[in-house]
Amino acid sequence: MPMANQTSVTEFIFLGLSSDPRLQLFLFLVFLFIYLTTIGGNGAIMLVRQADPHLDTPLHFLLSHLSFSDICFSSATVPKMLDTLLSERKTISISMCIAQMFFLLLSGCSEVFILSVMAYDRYAAICDPLHYMSTMKKRVCSLLVAGAWLVGSLYALSNTLPLLALHFCGPNKINHFSCEIPSLVALSCSETFTSDTVFLTSAMMIGLVSLSLTLGSYIPILATILRMRSAEGRQKAFSTCSSHLIVVCLCYGTGLFRYFRPSSASSVLLDQLVSIQYSILTPMLNPLIYSLKNKEVKAALRRLMRGRNHLAPR
Repeated sequence: MPMANQTSVTEFIFLGLSSDPRLQLFLFLVFLFIYLTTIGGNGAIMLVRQADPHLDTPLHFLLSHLSFSDICFSSATVPKMLDTLLSERKTISISMCIAQMFFLLLSGCSEVFILSVMAYDRYAAICDPLHYMSTMKKRVCSLLVAGAWLVGSLYALSNTLPLLALHFCGPNKINHFSCEIPSLVALSCSETFTSDTVFLTSAMMIGLVSLSLTLGSYIPILATILRMRSAEGRQKAFSTCSSHLIVVCLCYGTGLFRYFRPSSASSVLLDQLVSIQYSILTPMLNPLIYSLKNKEVKAALRRLMRGRNHLAPR
């Protein structure tokens, strides 16, 4: 059918997680609690790092940027999700849908590279402790984080621009709670080869590069730890890395399953559950994992809550 004879779609309809009004209200309360916990937990880490001079270290600088990316990642999805759970019109315009997808890609990609920078930080601290402060000085940390956000911006742009050329003529129902590339491309009635190729190529490159950087840091870390003679030293080194490894596994595991599983394993419910895990639950869990495992963060939070922290000039 010629493109001129096709009706253009101007908005999409989210089918969401349920059509039962009572269940929707319950889900609204659950995800509102998760979102507030995400904002509060990650915001607390950012605040305490700025307020407490004891946390003016490279690791906590990177941790605050991880918290910021978690807030951005969750905020790209959850507010609109909460709105659609209570609204009768569960719609989103095409432009807003593409914008939501852009910020998901930007914050998600930036986060995986911040995790790679944090792996390099642990490598410098454990494998070359004598030169740690000169290796991870403030300027270097700032450039590495800026590079992570730059790569995230390029990744988001490269996948968003091809979508602007797609034509949508119906159906316009997204069997999901957010705009993600697989759901959006499936609704297009024009050729999607370019979009599919760009997404697959860029996602594989981003995944391989960031994962290689992370593994390239942790292989010598593990070798160094195993050579330590002191059991206490090994335990302390493992403790400093375990939080980061848990977050890396959560981030990569669910993301790779969502976008690179075989099409034969496709399931709407499974896709939604995996998306909830990496885009909603993981940003909430990250500050809990780090605050529970990091003695300095816990001590700083206690000082802040007791009102005994003293602001110090940087």
